[in-house]
Amino acid sequence: MIGQALDRVDGPFKVTGRATYAYEHWEAGQPLYGSVVGATIGRGRIARIDTHRAGRSPGVHRVLTSHDLPAQGTPDPSLPFEFWRAHPVMSGPDVDHYGEAVALVVAATVEQARAAADLVDVEYTVEPGSFDFAAGLEQAYVPAGPIYGIVPVATAVGDFEAGFGSSPVTIDERYTTPYELSQPMEPHACLAVPDGEDLIVYVSTQIVDAARASMASTLRMDPERIHVVAPYVGGGFGSKLRIHAEAILAAFAARALRRPVKIALTRQQIFQLTGVRPTSDQRVRLGAQRDGRLVAIAHEATMATNRHWEYIEPTAATTRSLYAAPNRLTSHRLMPLDVLRGEDVRAPGEAPGLLAVESAMDELAVELGMDPVELRIRNEPSVDPERGVPFSERRLVGCLREGARRFGWERRVATPASVRDGQWLIGHGMAAGIRGHFQAPTTARVRLAADGRAVVETDMTDIGTGTYTILTQVAADGLGLAPDRVRVELGRSEYPVGAGSGGSWGAANSSTAVHRACLALREKLVATACADTRSVLHGSDPARATFADGRVSIEGVSEALSEIVARNHPNGVEADGATVAMTDDPNYRDYSIHSYGAHFVEVAVDADTAEIRLRRMLGVFSAGRALNSRTARSQLIGGMIWGAGAALEEEAVVDARSGAFVTRDLANYLVPVHADIPEIDAVVLDGYDGKANVLGAKGLGELGICGAGAAVANAVFNATGVRVRDFPITLEKVMPGLPPLVS
Repeated sequence: MIGQALDRVDGPFKVTGRATYAYEHWEAGQPLYGSVVGATIGRGRIARIDTHRAGRSPGVHRVLTSHDLPAQGTPDPSLPFEFWRAHPVMSGPDVDHYGEAVALVVAATVEQARAAADLVDVEYTVEPGSFDFAAGLEQAYVPAGPIYGIVPVATAVGDFEAGFGSSPVTIDERYTTPYELSQPMEPHACLAVPDGEDLIVYVSTQIVDAARASMASTLRMDPERIHVVAPYVGGGFGSKLRIHAEAILAAFAARALRRPVKIALTRQQIFQLTGVRPTSDQRVRLGAQRDGRLVAIAHEATMATNRHWEYIEPTAATTRSLYAAPNRLTSHRLMPLDVLRGEDVRAPGEAPGLLAVESAMDELAVELGMDPVELRIRNEPSVDPERGVPFSERRLVGCLREGARRFGWERRVATPASVRDGQWLIGHGMAAGIRGHFQAPTTARVRLAADGRAVVETDMTDIGTGTYTILTQVAADGLGLAPDRVRVELGRSEYPVGAGSGGSWGAANSSTAVHRACLALREKLVATACADTRSVLHGSDPARATFADGRVSIEGVSEALSEIVARNHPNGVEADGATVAMTDDPNYRDYSIHSYGAHFVEVAVDADTAEIRLRRMLGVFSAGRALNSRTARSQLIGGMIWGAGAALEEEAVVDARSGAFVTRDLANYLVPVHADIPEIDAVVLDGYDGKANVLGAKGLGELGICGAGAAVANAVFNATGVRVRDFPITLEKVMPGLPPLVS
């Protein structure tokens, strides 16, 4: 059952509208509605706030400002992941970024709340702010780190400067990436319902336990008094790893008014309130022998951060396990600005880091006159080049060779701007991809009822990735049941605690926990049957038991699970399974555990207008064992599309006068649409990584992004001879360098 292309078990619920998202819950009856008022300055203080007109507006029940909120908890820096920390909102008069919440209007209808929000009158004392990243790079500093509590800020192996200085062939270039945002389809929303001393929170979150802990710490409540409900989440891409203003303010309003309160951020507010991938300036230096073997590699990343809320994206960490080179250097620096705080966005670190490194590798291939696939294979390491430990399973070369074969790479013309199709310049590019696999503490419970049906419970979330389906498959496989005899229940804080959906660790973590729960449950059932004189299995060897078709069999004798449970456990029987943190698992100390990919792209560039059109994209990936071949391919294709968008379209632009994002809706912040995306194929190599976990599966949700954008960029260069190092690649950056038309 594991690995099969099982249809999504939640599909019928979604297409019929029975999948209920945060804003769609009505169990508490008619709620009130909140509208957030955002600051219109980038840095300063609230000098005066007048809510009288808003408070007298029709339907308004309350207008809340910092003066109306009780004392809030403060973030605990000892927690390595900020998602579990307190997130105070409207805790004082200071404004740290444009759009920051300064008031909340609560009214009987959405329309009344929004209309009244426009009537809140705020006067500010404006202070000089720093909003221009490029203008202040000299102010960047080295953060203390480590990143996420485990990733070093900087590494050094050998003597980079000496190795680079002695290399016959060198590349020394800077690559810049813009601010980017997650922009999930479901907006950030929350319904907070007071229930005596308790609070029920229906919220769009990727990590239920983090939402509960963060809200409890912020509101200064006992976590047991907060009940988080998130059975369906309409995308997150990192933006829902932690809670935001809408959840905290809905909770405060609901407790103050003793009424349910709903808040959904508008699309424009999502741009100013939910966190952003920082813009970056990356210097990549490669030194190589003339045969292409790397002698030295350095990746130094500088990125923006809010001066009050430090965030480090592990951009340069991408390079540490990718290629062999005896002399190495990686580092991160932060540029303090008065802009929206940084947060994890879609493959944090790898997505922007590989744009730079894999573009630089292509430049090195051009300088050497070497095929870029061969260059990468030639620099394949035998052990992790910085940690010195063996790889658990590394099939990057296999991805490169299989991708080249399927794509027809041997027909590529290496000379840039030499292939035309009428008005179009045709180019081919490729890039490698790598992403670390992570493990976090996760628990799941599996219960078998007297009728032989199984129920899986965990607070793991399904953010559209197929969690309901893969956990159904794992439980069905583990207990020998048909999938329709398994029900998966997710996204409630009363269920066993997990690490949620994020970092591409959710599927492997939760599946491993469910698998172990099934093993424990099997032991209970077999022990019960073999010790029961009423059972046909009495006296049999438990070690020889097999589970299939809803029955337990031992050496040709079998009994239905339902009979064993009904006779011995009329109220059902259950067992728990768990994973531990990677820091407590010796495999993650003794091995370098990653997933890999290779991307191949064909583009066409209009010789007159510089319009860029994708023609083909192929990705070949190695991520251990695929839990569901269909959902795996879907995830990878989605990631490849994100990569194409990062290369060609996505760019959040900051007004250097105020710190506001002027690209504040999906009309101006461009993401790929159907017309932008051609034929895409994603191929997953069969594999099994037993060092990653007992199922041999590794994360792949974000793997599809890793390297995809660089492959597009390299194809544009091959088509035009124009190398763009300032992403995204737009018409005005390509057009000046286009070759003249030949009649």
